[in-house]
Amino acid sequence: MPLSSGLYLVATPIGNLGDITFRALDILKRADIILCEDTRTSGKLLSRYGVKTKRIAYHEHNAAKMRPEIMERLGKGQGLALISDAGTPLINDPGYKLVRDCKAEGFNVTAAPGASSPIVALILSGLPSDHFFYAGFLPPKTSARKKELARFSSIPGSLIFLESPKRLASSLADMAEMLGEAREAAVTRELTKMFEEVRTGTLGNLAAHYATEGTPKGEIIVVVGPQNEQDAEPDADDIDARLTGLLKTLRTKEAADQLAKETGLKKRDLYNRALELSKPSGG
Repeated sequence: MPLSSGLYLVATPIGNLGDITFRALDILKRADIILCEDTRTSGKLLSRYGVKTKRIAYHEHNAAKMRPEIMERLGKGQGLALISDAGTPLINDPGYKLVRDCKAEGFNVTAAPGASSPIVALILSGLPSDHFFYAGFLPPKTSARKKELARFSSIPGSLIFLESPKRLASSLADMAEMLGEAREAAVTRELTKMFEEVRTGTLGNLAAHYATEGTPKGEIIVVVGPQNEQDAEPDADDIDARLTGLLKTLRTKEAADQLAKETGLKKRDLYNRALELSKPSGG
């Protein structure tokens, strides 16, 4: 029997192909079309389970062009399944725009939940999971990355970042500087696969480890634990150190505004202190 008309968001395994659900396979086999991030990548999974449904590529580079065709198919009553290369669709891919358009046109949208690498990393990290923030990929350049990390530093929960192996060491160093060297963290690698690894420690220790060990292999997710309550009230020396760090990449007012958000201290006091720190020493 074919699927009822609508868009089905289907989660697929993040590594171990055995993590597909019975419901996901049923939907994929009965769909009129499977929309894939990469038809070749998805073909390995579908071939493993004998899914012969026609596949069409739908990704960030052709999304705008493909959406009208998809909407036309839905208008004709077809049931379409959307999958990503791995994990849950719409997490770090452009599918939300398609969901938004489908809802605007009154088409049914539902999901077959399953694997999601940020959640797997979080539960394996041993870090608090009652509050967490998924930040995706950080900017590749150090200055932009530090500015982004400064925005996240005061979030009262664990932080989840995706990172490429070649940038891991530099990102961890920036995290240690902007979030605090003593902050607990975990580097997870190759989740659900044969060489799965979860390395825990402080940001300072993890940054030092990967600086000496070199570039690791595989897909990486970094989880950073929340700030300790005793660290929430910085002393004068800490304020100066954090202002000095922010002034390396931000203007005086921006640095003061950022630290005010992080600490709850008055912007004017921080701005005046930043001005003092910016003055050339000597004389």
